[in-house]
Amino acid sequence: MKYLFAFLFLTVTSASFAQQQYWQQQVNFSIDVKLNDSDHTLDGFAKIEYINHSPDTLRYIWFHVWPNAYRTDRTAFSDQLLENGRTDFYFSNAKDRGYINRLDFRVNNVLAKTEDHPQHIDIIKVLLPQPLAPGASIVITTPFHVQLPKNFSRGGHVGKSYQITQWYPKPAVYDRNGWHPMPYLDQGEFYSEFGNYEVKVTVPKSYVVLSTGELQNKEELEWLKQRNTITSVAAVQKPAFKKTTVKKSVNKKTTPAIVPTQEETKTLVFKQINVHDFAWFADRKYIVHFDTLQLKSGHVVNIFTAFTENNKAVWKNSIQMMKDAVTFRSNAIGEYPYAVVTAVEAPMGFPGGMEYPCITSITPMSSAADLESVIEHEVGHNWFQAMLASNERQYPWFDEGINSYYDERFDKELSRYRSSNPVKKKKLLNFNPDENLFLHSFEQWHVDQPLNTPADSLGEANYGLIAYEKGADFMQMLEQKLGRTAFDAAMQAYFQQWQGKHPSPADLKYSLEQSSGQNLDNEFALLNKKGALQPTPKRKLSIKPFAGTNNSATNTLIVAPIMGINKYDGFMIGGALTNYTLEPRAFQFIAAPMYATKSKELNGIARASYTFYPNKKFQRITVAVNALKFNTDNFTDTANQTYVTGFRKLSPSLKFVFAETNPRSTRERFIQWKTFFISEDNLRFKSDTFPNGNRYTIINKETGTRYLNQLRFVIQDSRALYPYRGELMAEQAKDFVRLAFTGNYYFNYNERLGANIRFFAGKFIYLGERTISKAFATDAFHLNLSAPKGSEDYTYSNYFFGRSEQDGFAAQQMMMRDGGFKVRTDFLANKIGKTDNWLMALNFSTDIPDQINILRILPFTVPLKIYVDMGTYANAWQPDAEGSRVLYNAGLQLSLFKNTINIYAPLLYSKPYKDYFLSTIPEKRFLKNIAFTIDIQNLSLKKFDRRLPF
Repeated sequence: MKYLFAFLFLTVTSASFAQQQYWQQQVNFSIDVKLNDSDHTLDGFAKIEYINHSPDTLRYIWFHVWPNAYRTDRTAFSDQLLENGRTDFYFSNAKDRGYINRLDFRVNNVLAKTEDHPQHIDIIKVLLPQPLAPGASIVITTPFHVQLPKNFSRGGHVGKSYQITQWYPKPAVYDRNGWHPMPYLDQGEFYSEFGNYEVKVTVPKSYVVLSTGELQNKEELEWLKQRNTITSVAAVQKPAFKKTTVKKSVNKKTTPAIVPTQEETKTLVFKQINVHDFAWFADRKYIVHFDTLQLKSGHVVNIFTAFTENNKAVWKNSIQMMKDAVTFRSNAIGEYPYAVVTAVEAPMGFPGGMEYPCITSITPMSSAADLESVIEHEVGHNWFQAMLASNERQYPWFDEGINSYYDERFDKELSRYRSSNPVKKKKLLNFNPDENLFLHSFEQWHVDQPLNTPADSLGEANYGLIAYEKGADFMQMLEQKLGRTAFDAAMQAYFQQWQGKHPSPADLKYSLEQSSGQNLDNEFALLNKKGALQPTPKRKLSIKPFAGTNNSATNTLIVAPIMGINKYDGFMIGGALTNYTLEPRAFQFIAAPMYATKSKELNGIARASYTFYPNKKFQRITVAVNALKFNTDNFTDTANQTYVTGFRKLSPSLKFVFAETNPRSTRERFIQWKTFFISEDNLRFKSDTFPNGNRYTIINKETGTRYLNQLRFVIQDSRALYPYRGELMAEQAKDFVRLAFTGNYYFNYNERLGANIRFFAGKFIYLGERTISKAFATDAFHLNLSAPKGSEDYTYSNYFFGRSEQDGFAAQQMMMRDGGFKVRTDFLANKIGKTDNWLMALNFSTDIPDQINILRILPFTVPLKIYVDMGTYANAWQPDAEGSRVLYNAGLQLSLFKNTINIYAPLLYSKPYKDYFLSTIPEKRFLKNIAFTIDIQNLSLKKFDRRLPF
């Protein structure tokens, strides 16, 4: 027992000792900066006092020079944007990019050498001329010049509206874990040292400037307070220009000329103590609202909001929103200590807001409810992150999650608008108000990540779901464990202890345990685990009409009407019973019978599947069975009797999806086996003779059955730049084996346009000898250059409105298979380019570049493309073959609904196709040659939001 007591004593003593040994560096800034709005640049000079409170002697200091993140398309920032699906910066012009240069570091007025970071151009190492001992300080100075980028991410400019953030050279944090040099990222925020700031900002006189800290210019401050209407904007401080007389020599005479120079400038001084960052915003068009707020202690806070005329209705009550946010956090956590708090409207590279000490920027909002949601969240970051400056890059949840927890409390207790779909920063999908639904779905799909995952290692969707939603759920779980009263007291104690410092999750745990007296080992162990934070209780069955979601209390069954249509069944109506919902279950099913009004038959679809998540080599394994029944043709005889034929399909399958080592990867690899058991109706026509000698036809409907085994290996990557897909497929039936490879590669021209290259190679192999009967029986399975029609969809996997039509609009539907040509030769017994041997083809389609696209003059976008197909096949290489060995066709392509519907108009084609059209389609050839595809069978949630897993 005494040993246990000694162990506990040492553990507690060690923990207390660790808390007492905390230290942090002090970095004070004095900066002079001038904005040149003609070329969007800053010229500045920084004086930095660096005080070494660490126990270590420093010989160098890592500096962040983050404007260099915008210098090239080979930075960590650019790479991450591409990973997250954005190509706008990658394809941006040089004039829209940015950088920082003209750096000349001196330490105590002695020139200091610098070294480049081995990987990142927005980090440099400043070598100290003399070692910096513990407790000592130095003064570092440097001039700097910044070319401001177009605002791709938080800062830069949009026209002559300026968002000046992460703009000056700043030392990286050196703490108990060492140096923290980090590149600028769009997904992943910051970690900076505390210090005192004095910043002098010189701008053209007509600009409105709002900033971190207190404005020291009394006249300017009064001007801001009066700039609250469009009238005052027009009346106050119009741009003033100096006039300069210039003498020109003309025929030995001097002619005075008045030349306007740059607008007069003003220099504004801002001061703020004990903050870790400094941001400022400048715009001539800002309207400013102002008021004061007195907190319980008597401390008075000056509140500013600034916005443009276009959004004044949304921002009408912004001051009250700010007051509510500051009051709520001050009461719940601890009082706001600074003298000013500001919110400004500013465009950024994403919808939502971004926080800085004493000031937040907010993108234009569509409603007061959304604005309140963002203001409350971003102002809340003055507690988490401005006053409790955790390492957001390492622990994004520790800032965003805790802040989001208080958002939820504010929304329940104080919100005046109660937005049904709040916007904080980046949301997954706009149509659903409950992000927890997606979080729990990701947990069910086993694609979530632990809370303690660094920001740059979180998947694009997980950044919002884990850092924000799950982080808030974790804090809610702690509240439930401790009770609201004890939890609030513990958080207030934590805030008092760590205000102005750099806490970690371990520090929060220690502080909460010390305050509450409860052990939180089990709860904080969950920070490093995937899956739900708390066990799922036994669920009750819930039946909902039309749509529904599962949750922790229910298993939902959806009962909904369903409709369908095709040429042979006509309009179909029925009902669907399914448990396909978000927060999915391992076992899922749908049964959807439909009554066909034309064929008078019962059709429908059904599917049942079970998914395993091994978490080893395979991300998931799905066992499924599909069933399908529809009609495919009808025939009316001379007696006006109609015969309807159709198919029934049963297809069991097994799919193995490989696990990717990088959770941020957009690559997917899978192997899928399917067997198709198909029953098909056919009409048999038999001719006979009446006793009187007249002939008649007997029509019988017969049913045949067949099977097909199919094995596919697919590797695809939905990355934003150069996405690709490759599929190797082997199929086997009674008389043959069919092998095929299809590859697709997309080449981006810019952020909107590009070209797709498709390659196909296939081989058809008979099992046993090739006979005429085998060739006839396997005709639908043969490889084909010409556009395949509905009767060649031998697995019934594509949707066809008129699957068996030979004429009319419905007959012009095709499917993308094999050679992928967009021309049809349906009336030939042996279609052009059809073979039971081998076939190869190359398909190319391209958006029309803006420079030659005459449709750009229209007020709307027409998604018109040019396509070219080329191919060859075995028959063309036989000794007695006539014509060219390579066939081609080209034309225009119209792609609609994210390429779900594609319309093709052939304009150029090989001579065999031309001869076919002349002999079979003499009239209206252009219109009748138009083909189209309907690709609903391959619809994926990724088409609507690439962050979804499938």
